[in-house]
Amino acid sequence: MSWGLDAGRMLRLDWMLVVIGAWLLIGLAGVLALRRFTFVARVLFPLGGALGVALLVLALPSVFAPPQVAVLPVGLPTLPFHLRLDGLAAFFLMVIGGVAAGVSVFAAGYFRRAEGTPPGLLCLEYHLFLAAMTLVVLADDAYSFMVMWETMALSSYFLVTANHRVAEVRRAGYVYIVMAHIGAVAILLCFGVLQADTGDYTFANMRAQDLSPFWGSVAFLLALLGFGAKAGLLPVHVWLPEAHPAAPSPVSALMSAVMLKTAVYGVLRVAFDLLHTHAWWWGGLLLALGLATALFGVVFAAVQVDMKRLLAYSSIENIGLVFAGMGLALIFSAYGMKPLAALALTATLYHVASHAVFKSLLFLSTGCVLHATAERSLGKLGGLIRYMPFVAWVTLVGVLTSAGLPPLAGFVSEWLLLQSFLFTPELPDSLLNMLVPVVAALIALVAALAGYTMVKFFGVIFLGQPREEKLAQAHDAGAWERLGMLWLALGCVALGLLPVQFIQFIDPVTRQLVGAGLGQRLAADGGWLLAPSSVERASYGPVIFLLGVAASFALAFLVVRKLYHGRIRRAPAWDCGHPWQTARMQDTAEGFGQPIRQIFEPFFVMRRELPTPFDAQPRYRVVVEDHFWRWIYLPLVALATRLARLASLLQQGRISVYLLYSFVTLVLMLLVVRR
Repeated sequence: MSWGLDAGRMLRLDWMLVVIGAWLLIGLAGVLALRRFTFVARVLFPLGGALGVALLVLALPSVFAPPQVAVLPVGLPTLPFHLRLDGLAAFFLMVIGGVAAGVSVFAAGYFRRAEGTPPGLLCLEYHLFLAAMTLVVLADDAYSFMVMWETMALSSYFLVTANHRVAEVRRAGYVYIVMAHIGAVAILLCFGVLQADTGDYTFANMRAQDLSPFWGSVAFLLALLGFGAKAGLLPVHVWLPEAHPAAPSPVSALMSAVMLKTAVYGVLRVAFDLLHTHAWWWGGLLLALGLATALFGVVFAAVQVDMKRLLAYSSIENIGLVFAGMGLALIFSAYGMKPLAALALTATLYHVASHAVFKSLLFLSTGCVLHATAERSLGKLGGLIRYMPFVAWVTLVGVLTSAGLPPLAGFVSEWLLLQSFLFTPELPDSLLNMLVPVVAALIALVAALAGYTMVKFFGVIFLGQPREEKLAQAHDAGAWERLGMLWLALGCVALGLLPVQFIQFIDPVTRQLVGAGLGQRLAADGGWLLAPSSVERASYGPVIFLLGVAASFALAFLVVRKLYHGRIRRAPAWDCGHPWQTARMQDTAEGFGQPIRQIFEPFFVMRRELPTPFDAQPRYRVVVEDHFWRWIYLPLVALATRLARLASLLQQGRISVYLLYSFVTLVLMLLVVRR
């Protein structure tokens, strides 16, 4: 192993490689204990969670440290692995480590015997997935990046298809792996453009190249296609609502919270680090795609009746917001407005972290509900707060964070993003300035619909009356599951109450990428009041807000106690004149989403399944589908099928025909060589 720096400065990168190696050893131990469920679940997965905490602790100070590089003597003889730990990589390692810690501890209590893949093999795939994501972030050349990117894709594919006996799961895995490889080809072509025909595929060489505007734009568009396919950006989003419901809930949590962020990391690395010149239309394209993706995702989330598909579309919405923030940062950077680019990039990175904690928490919650009820359909749930109080209250933290309510993490990131858009009138381009009201309105609409969707998610699952008799047998989460969920819930609260302190960690990243930051000025303002531009223009104090809410509740409690002296009158709740309320009388998931279906009907392909007069139990059902399947993917499948049938004509099964093919090929080659 040859290091680019002295041993003292390489200490953190050394220990990060130790964490990665330990994850791989845990995976190998799982293979050796292939069917020893108790050992795998109660020992190996908690060890993996402890290593996630170690990665988080190592990454925190690395954000502020100078870049560290290393060359590992693995791979091909002339293509070793180059690694680099800088502020951008360290930030995403913080996200990976923090989420992996909570999800791994939860997984120790989640996985059950005889659920598809043997537990030891699942342990190998899981920890290989974590190690590959970490090395993707640390990679400093195209070769190591692509090897780790493909390892991440393949390991996650096997995790998605863990319950491979189900045909729907196999189909979801196939869609996912096809989209992953389409994206990988685009990324590989992007790196080919970035190395500028030098033959050197290290990122250091790519940074040294000065590409023309045309080739820079080609590299950017290829990166957008490749990483957008992994992130779930329109129109290459179709794998996400298929793979997330099929995967086990801890895997869904990792994929949505962390794996999608490696694609965000890739766009940031290419657009802000490897490419030196920025065109304003790059940012405009990112902004338009991001807003379209966000609106598409939240509208589809609002009408879902499967709780995991709802969260999958919600992830598409949040990825759209992240890409919109990156687009705005690129626009500001193209016009040399560095402080505003830093503000937009800070909002983007903050939303990356906040989405990682609240979305992983919500996916883990669905896992608890799924194990307790064996139901994924919202139409068959309800009233679970009576039987699963811990899961319900912890889920409420994630729901409020996802809805963007203060004083939790989701509000801070979305508020910063809105503040970034409020500065767009300072842009010198009149066309962009004219679009500001439309953009602001779309952001507000997405935020409102996200709140609506989360009300549906929590209300239909946990409130009201149980819609099925078997729900009375539901049980609350176990100790390991509670510990993992509590870790992520504390992350939602901490990121919401300490925004100024967290922005201090983001500040070195924005300085690295756009040459400016917010951290020093925020610290000068006192450390507790968040003011992106000035206190007079806009400010937010999360602790003050929380104290105000707590004081209001305390005052209301004291007033009620003083006026009524603790008297309580118990009576049945008002039943709207219907004394025999049943679960069939409460709003369903379909009914909750019906206004959205009617308002945004052009977004959907709707199939209505009507009952017949002879049905024993007549039911009316509406199936909502995606236009992009019919516009893009089904025609491509039909074309591929036709081409395959034409190619099959060559396969005659006769040796004489194959010899004829060889003879014709040889004659053609001789003619070409003679010329």
